[in-house]
Amino acid sequence: MSSPFKGQTGLKRIFNAAGYSFDGLRAAFTGEAAFRQLVLLNVLLVPLAFWLEVSRAERAILIAVCLLGLIVELLNSAVEAAIDRISLDRHPLSKNAKDMGSAAQLVAMTLVAVVWAVILV
Repeated sequence: MSSPFKGQTGLKRIFNAAGYSFDGLRAAFTGEAAFRQLVLLNVLLVPLAFWLEVSRAERAILIAVCLLGLIVELLNSAVEAAIDRISLDRHPLSKNAKDMGSAAQLVAMTLVAVVWAVILV
């Protein structure tokens, strides 16, 4: 079955895509505590990146890794939602998928910490 939205082009497609993106951000913010925590971390770290006396390239990297943490959390939450939609039963493949999403977030947060430490120390 094909999506009725796939044939749309131009501005209508862009507006629809933007709406879906905002819906996703809203769903993540309202339904995922980890996403809210990362948003709070970004609210603190991104302005701090502008306050610190670092080069523009370093500032961009500090901000980029923070945003990467949000991106990975969105993808992790999407994987979890898809797995839960399929079945709430315990299954080794479902566990693997969820654990790998969690591992991706751990790696992303480690990257945030390492990059900030390397630039600031």
